[in-house]
Amino acid sequence: MTQSVDFLVEIGTEELPPTALKKLSQAFGEGIESGLAEAQLSYGTVSLYASPRRLAVRIQDLQAKQADQTIEKRGPAKKAAFAADGTPTKALEGFARGCGATVAELIEVDTDKGIWMAFMQQQVGQDVAALLPEIVNQSLAKLPIPKRMRWGTSDVEFVRPVHWVLMLIDDQVVPATILGHQTGNTTRGHRFHAPQAITIARPADYVNSLCTQGYVQADFAVRSDMIRAQVETAAKAVNGVAQIDEALLEEVTALNEWPQAIVGDFDEVFLNVPSEALISAMKGHQKYFHMLDASGNLMAKFITITNIESKQPASVKSGNERVIRPRLSDAKFFWDQDRKQPLEDFLPRLQSVVFQQQLGTLFDKIERLQSLTVKVGKTLGAEPELLERAARLSKCDLMSNMVGEFPELQGIMGRYYALEQKEHPLIAEALAAQYQPRFAGDTLPGSAIAQALAIADKLDTITGIYGVGQIPTGDKDPFALRRSALGLLRIVIEKELDLDLMLMIRFALERHPQIEVSDVLVSEIYDFIVSRLKAYFADQGVTAEQFEAVRSCAPSHPLDFAKRIEAVKAFAQVDGAESLSAANKRIANLLKKVEGGIAETVDTTLFCEPAEAALFTKLDALRESVSDLVAAKEYMTALQQLATIRVEVDAFFEGVMVMAEDSAVRNNRLALLQQIYQLFTSIADISRL
Repeated sequence: MTQSVDFLVEIGTEELPPTALKKLSQAFGEGIESGLAEAQLSYGTVSLYASPRRLAVRIQDLQAKQADQTIEKRGPAKKAAFAADGTPTKALEGFARGCGATVAELIEVDTDKGIWMAFMQQQVGQDVAALLPEIVNQSLAKLPIPKRMRWGTSDVEFVRPVHWVLMLIDDQVVPATILGHQTGNTTRGHRFHAPQAITIARPADYVNSLCTQGYVQADFAVRSDMIRAQVETAAKAVNGVAQIDEALLEEVTALNEWPQAIVGDFDEVFLNVPSEALISAMKGHQKYFHMLDASGNLMAKFITITNIESKQPASVKSGNERVIRPRLSDAKFFWDQDRKQPLEDFLPRLQSVVFQQQLGTLFDKIERLQSLTVKVGKTLGAEPELLERAARLSKCDLMSNMVGEFPELQGIMGRYYALEQKEHPLIAEALAAQYQPRFAGDTLPGSAIAQALAIADKLDTITGIYGVGQIPTGDKDPFALRRSALGLLRIVIEKELDLDLMLMIRFALERHPQIEVSDVLVSEIYDFIVSRLKAYFADQGVTAEQFEAVRSCAPSHPLDFAKRIEAVKAFAQVDGAESLSAANKRIANLLKKVEGGIAETVDTTLFCEPAEAALFTKLDALRESVSDLVAAKEYMTALQQLATIRVEVDAFFEGVMVMAEDSAVRNNRLALLQQIYQLFTSIADISRL
């Protein structure tokens, strides 16, 4: 039985970047696992630990030593290894010397390419302790750190200055130099509660020793759960319901080693300010959690997580209340100042804000949006006057004091200001909803005006940026065109909007005087947008082949695209679908080889085989009903009907030579197959399944 050991490594640092901590921890663990796999070492459970001042990895049941290996070194072929008289050639002698062996120690290896000379060498496996320092160093070198730093006179570079490195195998220190530090068996506890060195006897003691002696909960997930529980308990104690944003929870977890929740208060006068602004001030600046009362209204309280178990919690509470007051006062000041003028008065200022150098300013964008929103909205049955007004006011709040301080409130503040000045409620709603969906799973615009404005805004950005040649490449997408494309498609499909995407792309492009509109450019942008649907449908269980079967037909309406996908997905489960797919592929290949045109009609007098007549009769019986179903977009039923032609198609290919010598007969058979193929591709190209 292979002996195994328990391994632990910890890098102790200055406070690590909170928003990157989890990613660094995962990458550190993955790097070590990759190194162990490369060294052909087996291992069991991998545990990751991360706190503001440490990154650690524990690996249980780690193989203590590499297995011994027999390595084959292959030399020249036997026929090139010996001369005619049987003496070794210089090539063979040179190979033997290179292996540190004699010719007599070489062996013959019989392969499918003949007999070769080889040397079998025994390689003794290394102890894991000798391999781990390099594996750890390599993992640290590959961490996703955008900009490494140096400190003191050292040439060592890392994300933050390193103060200690702990590295243990069972109860023994693994001797090494890591990031300029000699490894040891000590760690450090909480900066204030337990700054002294703490000896870790064994990897299994690590978490408990830090917790009981060092006031540090090293497990990120456990610490996160602690904070969640404390926040919920603290809120319940004041009859509130805690609102826990997962991104904020992760950041707060990365900021604290020994979290303690404290409830603070602020003046209720601030509740006259829109709650989103107050929440942004609390979350963004102070990393506070907010609470709602039983009616769902924001409470004049907050929950802060401190990284210390204070003997005077009232002082901590008071200090946090003093800190948040100026932030909330700023929000109130911005709210009061912004309302002193109509929202539309901000519009001229947008002439000084560049949207994109070649596409002009945000004011230019609004002028394009007014006509584009009306164009989109008319297809949705919305009133042109409201559409144009919504587009005109859509970006005005970007010049407000509030959005200048809290950019994440764009649109949201536009809604508040529009309601304050008695704009139509649907216009106010559209101003807030124009950026939806902001992220995966986000809600979609509700009204037709909001949907039209959101679609138009995304279309203008996509067509403009793509049209001037700034096509996203790799992970570079500064204008978030991919996210905009998926958001646009989600609105159209999930809200069941019958929108002609090709038509709207062309109309949007024509609003950009800097761009030369062409059929090629329209098709390229259509392909770019529709390509976002591949992952979208994959999440719904649609295969790549099913997606391509519909995409090849290029439906210009995304909603129509989705209906065809649904039909193809159902068709793939039907008995005979595989046979029909193969037949369609065969038909497609035959049609590709034809030079010149194929007749549009079939001449029944040229039939020579019963299978031809039977196939034509079946096709003729299906043609009208399938065409009517396709026209009605009843694609699933249409494919179900087409599936009944399988028997006749199979019989045709079994009993009929399509490429007959008689050209008239051959062309007539091709015309028959073309009609079948066209009927299928009016829905999807099932030959791709």
